[in-house]
Amino acid sequence: MNKILFSICFYLCALLSTAQTFTNTIGGTITDNNAYNYYPIPVSGLPLAINTNSFGLEYITIDIVHPSDGQLRIKLQAPNGSIYFLSSFNGGTGANYDSTIFHDTSTVPIGLGTAPFAGIYHSEDALSSFNNGMNPNGTWNLMVRDQTVGSIGNVASYSITFSNHPAGYIAFDSTNLPIVIINTAGANIPDEPKIDATMGIIYNGPGMMNHITDSANNYNGKIGIELRGASSAGYPQQPYGFETLDTNNIQTNDSILGMPMEHDWNLVSNWNDKVFMRNTLAYRLSRKMGHYAPRTRLVEVTLNGTYQGIYVLCEKIKRDSNRVSIAVLDSTENTGLNVTGGYILQNNLWGGGTDGWQLQYHPIDHPTFNTHLLYEYPKTLNITDTQKTYIQTFINDFETALYSANYQDTLVGYKKYIGVNSFVDYLIVNELSRNGDGFKKSQFYHKDKDTAGYVSPLKAGPVWDFDWAWKDINECASFAATDGSGWSYLVNDCGPDNNSNGWMVRMMQDTSFQNTFRCRWDNFRENILSDSALYGYIDSVALYLNAAQARHFQRWGTLGINNGTPEIEPDPGTFAGEITNFKSWIARRLAWLDINIPGNPNCPPPPPPVTVGVKKQETNLISVYPNPTNQLLNIQFKHGYKLPELIQLCDVTGNKLMEIKTISANLAIDISALANGIYFCKFLIGKEIIKMEKVVVMK
Repeated sequence: MNKILFSICFYLCALLSTAQTFTNTIGGTITDNNAYNYYPIPVSGLPLAINTNSFGLEYITIDIVHPSDGQLRIKLQAPNGSIYFLSSFNGGTGANYDSTIFHDTSTVPIGLGTAPFAGIYHSEDALSSFNNGMNPNGTWNLMVRDQTVGSIGNVASYSITFSNHPAGYIAFDSTNLPIVIINTAGANIPDEPKIDATMGIIYNGPGMMNHITDSANNYNGKIGIELRGASSAGYPQQPYGFETLDTNNIQTNDSILGMPMEHDWNLVSNWNDKVFMRNTLAYRLSRKMGHYAPRTRLVEVTLNGTYQGIYVLCEKIKRDSNRVSIAVLDSTENTGLNVTGGYILQNNLWGGGTDGWQLQYHPIDHPTFNTHLLYEYPKTLNITDTQKTYIQTFINDFETALYSANYQDTLVGYKKYIGVNSFVDYLIVNELSRNGDGFKKSQFYHKDKDTAGYVSPLKAGPVWDFDWAWKDINECASFAATDGSGWSYLVNDCGPDNNSNGWMVRMMQDTSFQNTFRCRWDNFRENILSDSALYGYIDSVALYLNAAQARHFQRWGTLGINNGTPEIEPDPGTFAGEITNFKSWIARRLAWLDINIPGNPNCPPPPPPVTVGVKKQETNLISVYPNPTNQLLNIQFKHGYKLPELIQLCDVTGNKLMEIKTISANLAIDISALANGIYFCKFLIGKEIIKMEKVVVMK
């Protein structure tokens, strides 16, 4: 121990020339009630602003006595209210933090340390985040929470050191991603209710750089913001839900980053997604299958002047003509066709209150399990008793048919009540990603209003929540297999707390459903689920994020460590390694599903695409060259038939950058203004895309 302390002292003495340390030697008990305890240090006499150039926060030292460090979450709070994570549930059953030093120069993340953490570690948040120009004078607080009842500990002491060797600030001046700037005037963002804040979005257009000093030109106004999510709300990079507001705090619909106008939005964190596309890829596939899924934009975020990394800004699942497009259901609509829709339901955690109900049937493979659904639209406060009765009766009638002896009958069986293709496609996306959450707690359904002579079916979706998908996790055998095997719809086999209603289990006993599953899978494997289509998207997003990902991982320090999820595969320690692992996992999963999906593989061929004046085989006679390119993109049509009407050049997010009318069989398009990256050239007749070419811009 003396050698360790001597090494630490020598290291710090050699590094520092001018330092001021403030210490709390009183400490105090860590209460065993799952609440944060605050241990203050008054700081005074420092410059009015700390920075990364001349003087700022450098390191923190803590001494904590506790028999099980894995129960503790430890944060530091600045006088302006900013809070950053030092350590979250690290150390397992090991005891104590023994003169543990958090220093940004350490190459050892606290998550890779071993209790009692006697040494120098990198905290989960970068300490440099504090050195953003804030006034350090005032009360700093160490915040410690014990999440498990049964063991008592205490903070013995801790200290904060400021010096002229401050922790290095993350340089965030410009990016090719949109920039989201949120300001809460220093207020902490709670779980509920939303608090007032302002938000500016800087986006200068596809292929253009965005600078933190640019004027907010996509959105600039008030928002209400709160934490969102369950377990994800406890991650250091926290997710948020926000609504756009006018000057009178009234919800106002706005188009953000080209997405349809609405006022409810989500900022989904990437703490648990080191490739930044587990959600975006799943949503994209579902949309390409013809269903609504949240639109997304990858953005970089600052909060109260502090860089927060890459987020997925996306639509919130809700009833809207541009989202889940079902009929409005008012509280006055309680009779006839009016009461029949629309509804959005969710299978998620339920505490037995009025926001949901327990289903009358149990999963066929687990008859002792109770399952339930929640009211997502109309919300619990708005849905009437009559409407509850209607939708509960509809679901009960559906389950009665599903579990009847004649369940496969197309007239009286379960198909009478559902949109089969929506369930099959939902199954495909969640099985391809092996997403257990998609069958137990993040599972949505929706039903539109009936019309005269037509009963609107229950449809599966939208798909949601894939941050624990597309990888092997040590949850149970179904999700831990490293060979790509296992069915995620059998998630109830992992235990009674998984709460899957088991409908897919019964449907997969139906040979007709199996055949539809097989045929749609084989059809999609020829296009949107082909190896080239999947890997092309992954590579294009990885290239798009090449600069931003370095900042993100500098901010959070998660590369090379398991940051709280039960992942089996070792972390490769590089972004390129993460992308390689991601593609390798998908390759194994595709291979297993190709062999193991049941059903008759002799499917009728899909109808050919409608192309006016151009035969399908002749689309290969369109040449796009050179590729890669950096100045001119030449396009040549080698046949004498009718030319495509339009040529569109789009970025990887689908944003249209150029649209050119085809007036000649030989064209040259100037692309010199585009940034390095991957783009897509689309050829259209009417609204029909007859060919699409990937174009690489490399300067």
